[in-house]
Amino acid sequence: MASAKIAITMDESTLHRLDQLVKDRVFPNRSKAIQEAVEEKLKKLERSRLARECSKLDPAFEKTMAEEGMGEELE
Repeated sequence: MASAKIAITMDESTLHRLDQLVKDRVFPNRSKAIQEAVEEKLKKLERSRLARECSKLDPAFEKTMAEEGMGEELE
């Protein structure tokens, strides 16, 4: 996958904590740490959005639809 460079600003406390993780070899460098953090956050937001959309469904209606679909397959 192609990569693009970006610039970010963060408070010194967060940067210090990030640098400590790199120093402790949790991540090979700042870039990889930030990349993984952003990817994790995006995945979490996507799961949250899916959960919100699923909560809008009517379970009784969905069950009826599923049972009707199963009935057609059995015929």
